[in-house]
Amino acid sequence: MITPYNVQQTAVIGAGTMGRGIVISLARAGFAVLWLDNDPSATEAGLAMIAQTWAQQVAKGRIDKAEADACLARVRQVTAYADLAEVDLVIEAVYENLALKQDIFRTLDSTLQAHAILASNTSALDIDAIAAVTRRPEQVLGLHFFSPAHVMKLLEVVRGARTSPAVLHAAQALGQRMGKQVVVAGNCPGFIGNRMLATYVAEARKLLLEGATPRQVDEALQAFGMAMGPLRMYDVVGIDLEWRARQLAGKGMDAPLVQVDNALCALGRFGQKTGQGYYRYAPGSREALHDPEVDALVLKIAQDLGVHRRVIDDEEIRERCLLALVNEGAKILEASMASCSADIDRVYLYGYGFPAEVGGPMRWADQQGLGLLLARLERLQGLFGEHWRPAGLLMRLVAEGKQLADVREGRA
Repeated sequence: MITPYNVQQTAVIGAGTMGRGIVISLARAGFAVLWLDNDPSATEAGLAMIAQTWAQQVAKGRIDKAEADACLARVRQVTAYADLAEVDLVIEAVYENLALKQDIFRTLDSTLQAHAILASNTSALDIDAIAAVTRRPEQVLGLHFFSPAHVMKLLEVVRGARTSPAVLHAAQALGQRMGKQVVVAGNCPGFIGNRMLATYVAEARKLLLEGATPRQVDEALQAFGMAMGPLRMYDVVGIDLEWRARQLAGKGMDAPLVQVDNALCALGRFGQKTGQGYYRYAPGSREALHDPEVDALVLKIAQDLGVHRRVIDDEEIRERCLLALVNEGAKILEASMASCSADIDRVYLYGYGFPAEVGGPMRWADQQGLGLLLARLERLQGLFGEHWRPAGLLMRLVAEGKQLADVREGRA
């Protein structure tokens, strides 16, 4: 008899990019995987893709053919939810739509055996809202993989308000067996990584409207050591993902900060995949080439919005983007959405290309000196407004002569 959280048989819902990466990760770690998509042809295409992926690994000498065959044999396509009745853990990996995910979780809850764990690969949605439609909220949590899931090392395990310690432990063990850097995050919009990223990207977009160019923003941050600047990152991920999400949600399209993205998408400039985004790309090349047309587009949008443009230097770009990260990280830590500053740093080192030699945004803040950092935040607050108000935790740590590294579960 299987003990409650001895996870052996797993399942994945969804055969898109994320679903495929998750299936590869599970099978490579030795788990049996049942794979379901409402379009069987998508699963068949997924099976062909993962077979090709393992064949490439064999060709490169990274694994032998026997291992590749064993991995592929662990994956089985199924066509109905009833086929998942005996699994120990299921990971839903469909697109970011709360109502759709809730429908899936209702069906899973009524179909799967009583001890099964139900996980969502959401990157930002409310885990508690998903858990609320089930009769087993203590067995629901988030498993936020990063794309491509079989390559990226980070896994955010998102605990809901009622997620049991045993389920949380089982999810962490699952991630570790897959070779992931596992970080437990609280349930808040964007969790740890994307919640911080939103503030970082917002500053990049403001700087663009205020006088910088895409290339200047990216190169200033890459000079700091970031693997990729924020606008180049959007080209790689696809500018259209958030654009389509705004359209689907029916809100956010009028926000000033997304008008450049909206205009690029209206021109079919979705990023690297279409050969044009914030940059131009030669056919078959990933090299980001400066595009004066985008600079002109940014200038026009700034003028239309009535933004006064000025000369912005690289140091201002770095300061505003990095301090936005740190201030939001401190708020996350203060609210116990992360257990310690080192966990936040791991998220940024393994999921967002923060320079390894710096050690993560929170360690960088401690190295800068929190007193100096607080003064810089207060200066930005005076210049740009209340959204720059320093986190209460930072003010308290400076007063007590402590560092972010001293904080555990919101307390120093």
